[in-house]
Amino acid sequence: MNEIKRDSSRHPCFNPQVKGECGRVHLPVAPSCNIRCNYCNRRFDCVNESRPGVTSALLRPEQARSYLAEVLAREPRITVAGIAGPGDPFANPQETMTTLRLVRQDFPALLLCLATNGLGIMPYVDELAELGVSHVTVTVNAVDPAIGARIYGWVREGKVIYRGATGAQLLLARQEEAIRRLSAHGLTIKINTVIIPGINDQHAPAVAARMRELGASLHNCMAMVPNADTPLAEVVPPAPAALEAIREKCGQHLPQMRHCTRCRADAVGLLGDDRQQEFGACLATHSRRVPATADRPHVAVATMEGMLVNEHLGAAGRFQIWTRTADGFQLLEERPAPAPGGGEGRWQALARTLGDCRAVLVSGIGDTPERILRAAGIEPVTMAGFIASGLAAVYGGGSVSHLRVRRASGAGSGCSGKGGGCL
Repeated sequence: MNEIKRDSSRHPCFNPQVKGECGRVHLPVAPSCNIRCNYCNRRFDCVNESRPGVTSALLRPEQARSYLAEVLAREPRITVAGIAGPGDPFANPQETMTTLRLVRQDFPALLLCLATNGLGIMPYVDELAELGVSHVTVTVNAVDPAIGARIYGWVREGKVIYRGATGAQLLLARQEEAIRRLSAHGLTIKINTVIIPGINDQHAPAVAARMRELGASLHNCMAMVPNADTPLAEVVPPAPAALEAIREKCGQHLPQMRHCTRCRADAVGLLGDDRQQEFGACLATHSRRVPATADRPHVAVATMEGMLVNEHLGAAGRFQIWTRTADGFQLLEERPAPAPGGGEGRWQALARTLGDCRAVLVSGIGDTPERILRAAGIEPVTMAGFIASGLAAVYGGGSVSHLRVRRASGAGSGCSGKGGGCL
């Protein structure tokens, strides 16, 4: 097992003395969330705002690796790579763990960190330690389920949704178990607490005291930012003096972080000189690329006659499998699609059928199969036009955005599985 050292000398969030020298980059690979915070709204993104749960683009793990390489080439002061949403890393465990493995493999000198609500992290704690993840931030807003019930709309574990004090109690139990285990592995743990006047502002010192018992070493009291269309939209955030008074009380139990910049899920640069807007185009470009991988040499195509991409994923009875050779593109075979019905199982079966394909070209696709295929490492490309044009773009390694068509709602669309939440 890799030895985790409590070294925060190069992490600007844990060591304010280096915030002007060492930077961080957040890799937005985790879109879904497993809790509903009553103050969080992740549907809107303004490039001028800085708050958790917001990103201008999403990345797959392989895209995150190429994006990170470009960021490091342009900003060598980056010392930390983190995953902070825009949902929760462990509502998206496959994407999160794959990204961490790739970063550790290709950029061994970087510190690795995570920001999570703690609900789903336990099954991955041992591997996080093996990978050398050194810093984890857990958002804990209450250690009393009655208070937590006013903060969380619901908590989802597996396919079961819990509400009220039951959900808050489940979340707290998972958080405490995870923090204790992370601490035992030697990871440095920071606790974020969103201060909500009239709900948990007087409760925050109890949170700090309990988290210290479990092994946390730093506490960040953050003023709640009201968001439209949320249950707590009308709550007035704490005044700076009131927030500082809370920090003083919490500081009797844990050291307080006072230099937080409320980083976005796609933050990049120094804490005091974030370059998210500057790198926005870079992020968008990488999010549109289909990564080339040696174990996925082929591309699947949904087509009616073998010349055009003109069939919806859900309507396709078979898929053509194409590959690139020295003599150009070659049709290898046709594979039958799984029979209709069966819910998500149908799309999981399709992901296995297309397991050696890096992309699938379709004229339309629903949210659920798109999510499942992407999680399996297959990029759905919704397009119209000749098969050869789609293959050229995919194998060219560049953006496929010029091929994509706007997807209309209707048959094949479904719930994306994205619950509201916040880190």
